[in-house]
Amino acid sequence: MTARGAREDPEARAAFREFVRTHHPDVGGDPAEFAAGLARFRAGKSAVDETRFDAPIRFVVNRRGVAAVLAKLRKRRRPPRVQ
Repeated sequence: MTARGAREDPEARAAFREFVRTHHPDVGGDPAEFAAGLARFRAGKSAVDETRFDAPIRFVVNRRGVAAVLAKLRKRRRPPRVQ
């Protein structure tokens, strides 16, 4: 699989895809050479890959069933129609 940084760099993605097309064992390539090439591509990860887990975590609650109906009823605070 490609390094995540290759998604931002089209040239790196193209180079990786070309390597896989020519050296993959299913198309007659050497398995040892293919594994070594994958290791080289994975070693060249960008800084984006190393810091991708630093983003803040946000939890979202998706209520379903009775809990969703009750939550919607609690939200609806309309003023009375008759004054």
